[in-house]
Amino acid sequence: MAEIVGVRFKRAGRVYYFDPAGFDLEVNDYVVVNTVRGLELGHVVASPKQVLDSETGRSLKSVVRKAEPEDIKRAQELEDKEREALAECSKLTIKLHLPMKLLSAEYNLDGGRLTFFFSAAERVDFRELVRELSKRFKVRVELRQVGARDESKLIGGFGRCGHPLCCMSFLSEFSPVSIRMA
Repeated sequence: MAEIVGVRFKRAGRVYYFDPAGFDLEVNDYVVVNTVRGLELGHVVASPKQVLDSETGRSLKSVVRKAEPEDIKRAQELEDKEREALAECSKLTIKLHLPMKLLSAEYNLDGGRLTFFFSAAERVDFRELVRELSKRFKVRVELRQVGARDESKLIGGFGRCGHPLCCMSFLSEFSPVSIRMA
């Protein structure tokens, strides 16, 4: 048996499972976990529970620690820097005549990696943009192109029914939709 805890990184993002590593965690706690992007601040959305080893599929990464007030303060400071980075990147895309729509920017918790999310109708050669951004921010920069549904999730909005978009509020994963289904 393995113990797992559900952690979400974005408001309507996917839930990822981690080994609680002996920490006494409850829903609504904040935790620091090590992901492929580095250290990230996550929000516990599913309390620790026991599952069969076969259900986890692969070895789980562990929670590094319960978030301390400094971690939460650091995340808030990085949010301000993300807004500045997005504005700066927007200026550069205009200067370089890149046909892309910037959606959001995210720093990881240690501030060593900055990821920009964008949408575009076609493939965009953004190598020059990455070089300029790396020079300007002195961190590792990644650009990720997202589809229309992910774009809606990132920027938000309201559906025809008048409620917030489903992908923003409760849909965390998108299943492919065929033309016949649409």
